[in-house]
Amino acid sequence: MKATVFASILWVAVAVAQQQTPYELYLSAKDGNAGALEELKARAQQGVARAQDSLAFMYQRGEGVPKDPVQAAVWYRKAAEQGDAFGEFNLGWMYREGNGVLKDFVQAVAWYRKAAEQGFAQSQANLGRMYGSGEGVAKDAGQAAVWYRKAAEQGLADGQTGLALAYSAGEGVPKDLVTAYMWANLAAAQGNEMGKEARDAWEKQMTPAQIAEGQKLSREWKPKQ
Repeated sequence: MKATVFASILWVAVAVAQQQTPYELYLSAKDGNAGALEELKARAQQGVARAQDSLAFMYQRGEGVPKDPVQAAVWYRKAAEQGDAFGEFNLGWMYREGNGVLKDFVQAVAWYRKAAEQGFAQSQANLGRMYGSGEGVAKDAGQAAVWYRKAAEQGLADGQTGLALAYSAGEGVPKDLVTAYMWANLAAAQGNEMGKEARDAWEKQMTPAQIAEGQKLSREWKPKQ
């Protein structure tokens, strides 16, 4: 009798889950909803990229399933190979960190680039960092600044900080402490500690007029749509 009741409950849970989006399934599955997890797995197997992303994320974090970075990489790859930017970015991160796959900076750059070219801001910032450090790609301050800018202009604090540091050092862009201050100030406003520390340090080197100009530029800045 108990087995029949359990099977009925699971059937109802699956039926409800079939009406949900992959993100809704993820939210339910990570909290232990068996029906949602089964439906999420089914959609991932069917090739639904968002479901593959969500399942990978669960394995990566150990939410609702045992933590398994290898399985996370498997599912991110399936999504990435369909051109899904979230999957591409995360697979790039896993190659960068050697998490679930062997560390491979060249592969990290390749997958970061695919997501970055689709406008994925964090991937743009990470690609900029790879160019800046020369990991997996020839070191190129100009390209680092290009990708930092793309992320910065979308409002990503990591990109804003990276671009600020480039301007402060004159790496890949003309040296310009006022512009550096503007980007660091924008990042600091989002709680980015590196941006805040840089801005505060540069203030000691700047005139009151330069600081005022940097603050004005920060107030007037708007993210690109």
